[in-house]
Amino acid sequence: GRPNAMQEIRPLVAVDIIEQLHRQFAILSGGRGKDGAPIITFPEFAGFSDIPDDDFLNVVTYLTSIPSLEAASIGFIIIIDRRRDKWSAVKASLTRIAGAFPGNLQLVFVLRPSRFIQRAIADIGIKLYRDDFKMKVPIIMLNSVSDLHGYIDKSQLTRELGGTLEYGHSQWIHHRTAIENFAMTVKTTAQMLQTFGTDLAETELPNDVQCTEELLSAHTDHHSKLKDELKLAVKQGATLLTCIREPVTRSANCKLSSDELENVATVERLLAQLDETEKAFDQFWTKHHLKLEQCLQLRHFEHDFREVKLALDNLMEAQAGFADIGDSVTRVEHLLREQKQLEEKGQEPLEKAQSLAVHGEQLIQNNHYAVDSIRPKCVELRRICDDFTNETKKKYDILGKSLELHKQLDKASQWCEAGIYLLASQAVDKCQSQEGAETALVEIEKFLVTAKEHQLSNPKEILQKLEDVQEMFDKRQVSLKKLAAKQMRPVQPVAPHPESSPKRASPKITRPAGVAVGKHCDSPPFLSSSHIINELIETERVYVEELQSIIEGYASEMDNPNLLHLIPSALQNKKEILFGNLPEIYEFHNRHVGTSGWPAPSGKEDLQIYEKYCQNKPRSEALWRQCGDSIFFQECQRKLDHKLSLDAYLLKPVQRITKYQLLLKEMLKCSKNSEGTAELEEALATMLDIIKSVNDAMHQIAITGYEGDVSELGKLLMQGSFNVWTDHKKGHNKVKDLARFKPMQRHLFLYAKMLLFCKKREENTDGHEKTASYSFKNSLKMSTVGITENVKGDNKKFEIWYNGREEVYIIQASSVELKNTWISEIRKVLTGQLEACRGRTQRLCLTTWSWNKLLCCPISPGKSDLLCEDQLGGCSITGIETLVLIKENVLEFQKWHKL
Repeated sequence: GRPNAMQEIRPLVAVDIIEQLHRQFAILSGGRGKDGAPIITFPEFAGFSDIPDDDFLNVVTYLTSIPSLEAASIGFIIIIDRRRDKWSAVKASLTRIAGAFPGNLQLVFVLRPSRFIQRAIADIGIKLYRDDFKMKVPIIMLNSVSDLHGYIDKSQLTRELGGTLEYGHSQWIHHRTAIENFAMTVKTTAQMLQTFGTDLAETELPNDVQCTEELLSAHTDHHSKLKDELKLAVKQGATLLTCIREPVTRSANCKLSSDELENVATVERLLAQLDETEKAFDQFWTKHHLKLEQCLQLRHFEHDFREVKLALDNLMEAQAGFADIGDSVTRVEHLLREQKQLEEKGQEPLEKAQSLAVHGEQLIQNNHYAVDSIRPKCVELRRICDDFTNETKKKYDILGKSLELHKQLDKASQWCEAGIYLLASQAVDKCQSQEGAETALVEIEKFLVTAKEHQLSNPKEILQKLEDVQEMFDKRQVSLKKLAAKQMRPVQPVAPHPESSPKRASPKITRPAGVAVGKHCDSPPFLSSSHIINELIETERVYVEELQSIIEGYASEMDNPNLLHLIPSALQNKKEILFGNLPEIYEFHNRHVGTSGWPAPSGKEDLQIYEKYCQNKPRSEALWRQCGDSIFFQECQRKLDHKLSLDAYLLKPVQRITKYQLLLKEMLKCSKNSEGTAELEEALATMLDIIKSVNDAMHQIAITGYEGDVSELGKLLMQGSFNVWTDHKKGHNKVKDLARFKPMQRHLFLYAKMLLFCKKREENTDGHEKTASYSFKNSLKMSTVGITENVKGDNKKFEIWYNGREEVYIIQASSVELKNTWISEIRKVLTGQLEACRGRTQRLCLTTWSWNKLLCCPISPGKSDLLCEDQLGGCSITGIETLVLIKENVLEFQKWHKL
């Protein structure tokens, strides 16, 4: 039967009409006319008139769809063989073909019935009914196949028609079925690869080792199966190609028919398509597999990092507990042994940390995608290792000094005890004689020689004890010297005791008092306020003079009739482009500089002339590059006796605006907390704002490809370059574009009404420095967007989305500070829209429709998302703000609804 609507979308294939094809009432033998027209033959078929119309139409439609478009456009040649039939069969055949043939006809050959009577009837019938057949092409009646050979070469006709063309109907059906099956295989394989690639692209990378290993294994297995399917498909195509070429392979004299050659071309094209698909898939798989392997490497690295970091933290904590430096030789030696044990215990985690850091650096060198995550961990590991090593060295140094000190203290203490014992052991009665006194003096002097070996700088108690013992010896020496000098009368002998040493207050060990530091003045700055003011005055005068010389020596000379012949044609009538509003800048400064040379106060509006000048600067530079070497400029420079060419002076206004803000900063440094500081700060803020506006304007004028007017988008609030990823719910990409591992580089322009996404392009111009332009790529209305401030895994990322997150733009700033600045600015825009919305709701009565729209607004309290759904007049509101708005107006709504 006739295919239904769904089947008509798909072209007919041999399997669909296999039974009708086997009946062989029409064949496409592969023969061609002299001009390459395909030949369709209607062999003798007894039941031709009984063939259902649908079957006839399907077979003829299928046969006409097989030749190439080029061959089909020439037109088909039809051969109707009715040599054994009657005129009625000829008539029926022509009528059916004329009414149902779907292709473009060129000629119709009819082999008329061979019997005499039927041939005569046919001759008469063709004359009488030719117009009834409604064919616009010639119908040639032939008496025999010999007559047919006069029109078509024998090599293009089958044996049944007296030709030499080899044709087997069963083999032809087999080839057609095989080719169409192979085409379906190629299509199915491509769809399988597409589906698998899409699944891979949408797969979220796991956060642990086990899940990553399982995912890598699953994806690898699936990839292997698909590769096997590809190999089978390629093998199927190669086998089919061999079968089609088999007659040529079997016999060198044999040639393929035109249809067979087209079959070969079709199979080769399908094999090429399969090869291209496989290459695209392999390219994507290589990137994805690398990403998974790097993800697994990262998860192993992170797991090892956590273990090593924990061990190092415990090690550092144990080391921090070693605060004791010991109070004796024995204690210090025990502490040294414990420190040695800790050092040996720490060798294994330290070696693991160093090895892990080296591994991390190797990952970075191998272009790992998570460099920003790996590098800080490597730095952290090396820092902790260095801290432990340095702290260990410091501990050994301190304990070594403590051990040495305690050993010296012990020796000093022993010396003191020995000295006291020596003094106590000298009998007083023996010292009463000169000989006894001299002997005691010799003992004391020998002992005192060893005192230098025990001189210490710390601590004070030992010093005091040493001083006391030294004083005891000094007094004893004085006494003994007196006794040795003259004979003294006997005295009652009393043995001295150590306790008889001079009484002194025990020194208290106190922390040294801090040294009082008097007030001091900072070293004078490189430039004082007066120096800066003098420089500003002097440079302002020079600046005005330079502007005047440029205007008079160059701009005015362009109107000098005597120099017109020197001005190149490209420069004529373009003075305003070359100089911009330089005369306006000159008039402003010349008007505001008084007799003292000090520039009068200026507001932001006054200095916006610089913004206008900078906006024209690219056009000016382009014109200068084109005409800068002309004789006209050389002559003007010679007259002015300028050492620099004009383009250097045209940069002066740009340099001047920068100079102002530098001088203001220097003045602020020299005027802290003094009168006029607030005014200086305000002036600096104005100047920085002007510079920002100039910079933004320079970027804005470089936008290309935007069809609207950027001046209608409101004020340019921010602009800058970011990494951008997209995550859209709709749309399908090709296999080779299934995922972007690398982000898009986009330059964003934030306006009050619109956010523009542009691609930065830099071009070299005639050997000069690169000129940046921004090619417009996409835009989002600020009244339709929402933001998500934090993206898991990267604190420098945030999201901008709209329409229920149907399109999500993941944006990565170069720093957390830049991200926060942008989020703050976007919030200001959205908050401003909300305030405007609130103002309208206070003035307007909400209708039932608007209330329904309000109550249906998606509300997600507690999330950091801003919902901006063009609701309530295009206002941007959060879920919480919506609840507040409903609560504030619910009573009025209830009253209105009752009415």
